[in-house]
Amino acid sequence: MTWWSVVRFAHVMGAALWVGGQLTVSLVVMPLARRLLDDGRRATVMRAVGRRFGLFTAAVFLPVQLGTGVALAWHKGVTWASLAEPGYGRILAAKLALFCAVMATAALHGWASSGGRPALARAAAVASLVGSVGVVLLATALPAT
Repeated sequence: MTWWSVVRFAHVMGAALWVGGQLTVSLVVMPLARRLLDDGRRATVMRAVGRRFGLFTAAVFLPVQLGTGVALAWHKGVTWASLAEPGYGRILAAKLALFCAVMATAALHGWASSGGRPALARAAAVASLVGSVGVVLLATALPAT
């Protein structure tokens, strides 16, 4: 095992925790909260879950993904120019663009949730989750080099 295997492992684990967390909240926590809690308690619980997930995102997920992602790109010799080249470059560029869109949409979800805009919050949550799955799909499509 090399140092780069550890860096790649951290990158993949960060993505797995992020997407897995989104799926867990969406498919497990929310349905149970809707079924078992009254509106007031559900709002309190979901607000707390959202804050904790947002804190995890800002304090752990983003620094790990950005640090390991930049390190891996540097190690593979990725340049700004190579992002326009067919194959690895274009797929990585699409992954990065979608990742930025997902982070913006997740931030929009947090803003809409805290601002009492439930329809916008739900749409942003779904868009963020779908985009996150798209990022993972693009990551798996990167050619091994």
